[in-house]
Amino acid sequence: MAVEITTPGPADDGIVDAEVIEQTRLDLLKEKAAPHTAKAKAAFADQKARVAVRVSDWFKTADVTDEHLAAEIEKKRRQESKEELGEARARLARLRSQARTPELPKDAAAALAVQIAGAEVQLQMLDADHMKISGRDLSKARWAKKAGRLGAVVAGTYGMVNGIAMEPLLALAALGIGGPVGWWYLAHEDTATKPPVDLVKPGIPVQLQETAGDASPYGPNLAEPRFDAPAPPALDEEVLTEALRRATVIKPDATVKVLSAPAWGEDGTATTVFDLPAGVTVTALVKKSEAFAGALGRDLSMIDITKAGTASRASLWMSDADPFADARPSPLMDHKGSVDAWKDGIPVAWAKRGNAIALPLKNSSFVIAGMTRSGKGVGAANLVAGAGMDTRINLRVVAGKSNGEWDPAAKAGVAATYFKPNPARLLALLQALKADMDRRNRILGDLGKSKVVPECINAVGGLELLVIDELATFTRPDRPMRDEILEALIELSAVAAGAGILLVLITQYPSVDVIPQALAMNCGTRWAMRVDNATQSNAILGGGASSSGRDASKFDPPLPGLGWLVNPFAGVTDLARSFDLDEDERGEVTELMGRAARLRTDAGRLTGQWDDPIEAYLRKVTGLSSAAGGPDRNGMPGRDLVTMTAAQKAAREALVDAIDVMDELDRDAQLEEMAAAIGRGMTADRLGELLRQAGAGPTGKITIPDRGRVQGYRREALKALLERLDGA
Repeated sequence: MAVEITTPGPADDGIVDAEVIEQTRLDLLKEKAAPHTAKAKAAFADQKARVAVRVSDWFKTADVTDEHLAAEIEKKRRQESKEELGEARARLARLRSQARTPELPKDAAAALAVQIAGAEVQLQMLDADHMKISGRDLSKARWAKKAGRLGAVVAGTYGMVNGIAMEPLLALAALGIGGPVGWWYLAHEDTATKPPVDLVKPGIPVQLQETAGDASPYGPNLAEPRFDAPAPPALDEEVLTEALRRATVIKPDATVKVLSAPAWGEDGTATTVFDLPAGVTVTALVKKSEAFAGALGRDLSMIDITKAGTASRASLWMSDADPFADARPSPLMDHKGSVDAWKDGIPVAWAKRGNAIALPLKNSSFVIAGMTRSGKGVGAANLVAGAGMDTRINLRVVAGKSNGEWDPAAKAGVAATYFKPNPARLLALLQALKADMDRRNRILGDLGKSKVVPECINAVGGLELLVIDELATFTRPDRPMRDEILEALIELSAVAAGAGILLVLITQYPSVDVIPQALAMNCGTRWAMRVDNATQSNAILGGGASSSGRDASKFDPPLPGLGWLVNPFAGVTDLARSFDLDEDERGEVTELMGRAARLRTDAGRLTGQWDDPIEAYLRKVTGLSSAAGGPDRNGMPGRDLVTMTAAQKAAREALVDAIDVMDELDRDAQLEEMAAAIGRGMTADRLGELLRQAGAGPTGKITIPDRGRVQGYRREALKALLERLDGA
């Protein structure tokens, strides 16, 4: 703009006012610089905003992704587990080397195979542990990173924090050093594209307080950090809703309402309670548990869904680790005294949340099924060992194999009945139990009871528990007496529980041919361990189990003893893993049976101390005893010398004498020559009578040198009879 400068007139006496001229000049300069000053202020304000954002993001570790944290955690875990992995690999190599030993005995080879399988699983788990980086692990690592940065600022130092380097210029600028370079770096716009941050478990923000006083040109002054901010919820509405949508539990436009969302606990678990949208039930959510667990980044074993009061209100328990990964010892090993299997149940397994599952022995028979090495034997061993420690239970075991798996119960005198594969004897045992059921019902009628209650257990003679291992040995098609055995089992499973007679059926062939639906469904407690397919799983758990999310063919990994356990009386319908109870290496079953024997001796309930109507029936029908596993307590029924009558003893003695004579002659023999050799007044007629009483039957045609074909007995036939009588 034009400025008019006047010259002094006569009245000014020719003197120019210098101050006026200088001020005028300054005003002109100021007016010209005003646009530039405004632009500079705006630029500085923009820089201040960027500085504040960069510093804030740096303190919040926004520059560190979950991928960075995960990589550092994995590296640290690899270093820590290096020695343990080396030991596990060395142990596996030793076992494999032992297994290659020539002419290794079968039992030793089988034991080594089990140890090798366990060592392989252990190595796989150790090798995979560093990969199991949970949201809680990331949250802890991020907390440590934030604390380290704040500590560096407070201490005025710079370096490595939590194993992850800070941005050098950003660190210097945050510490208030670095001068113009630091200011330029903070004010410079960060255009790098950052990967999305995992929102499942965000780090807990550290609150920073602005201090009073003059504002800093580099953003707000920072006071001491406060760590009293509440921990974030383990699961927020946004993440929960998205997981339910991805699992197709709710519609794409539906949402949920979270009622309770606490932070992760010290044990790595959290429970969130929420309301599902209208029309969606907790039952529907449970059916899609596996998909829901996957959407949350977890395995099925790491979540537990229950109703929280209403059909559409869910309680979701979550864990950061697999609760079944490590084996647990049986609580029975530390238990003192007897067990009340009716009231308290028998501890056999643990559930997802770590609680022990105790199965009561009342009102319900059992089916335990799974393929070879699935752990069903250990699960059954827990149940039987606990039953042995309740002196009111009459334990009867029928083994489908001839090995010694069930021998400890017999050797301790705990098993009232025990024998190895023998379909005819099993059928006789089932008939004895049916007859005893009638006796028990008559007693209940006299007591005015419709079923057994604790007060009348002793009055009916205790609880009967029949364990049949390897059920398929007796019930597969074309097996002898299969139809009669199945018919008796179905009848007992349907009506005998009220009389105190319960079944435990164990099989590795869970098909309708082996265990018909009518039999399986009469067993209220069903435990399905690893099987081949959903059809086999449904044969144990019921036709609709797999479609409801309970499928025993989908365990990943398939841990020994892990299975779907259903027991309405214990309120269990979920995954469970049996407690570790080892006999081959640690002798734990023998130890527990020894305790049970002492308890029963004191109570007068050890085998042989009480009148057993079932074994009395078997001796009457078969002439042989299987009490406590027979005379040699090895599962081979035989003549019980203690309970034999005088006539039975005389018949057996005559049989032994006749065989001795035949052995001396080295051939078959006639009654007359055997009686003469025995002496002691023995006649041919008396010897024939005694041999018939022993079960030898009448004489038959035999061939004797120099005599030809005559009437007598064959030596091999009499030897076989004695073996059957004595259980050899």
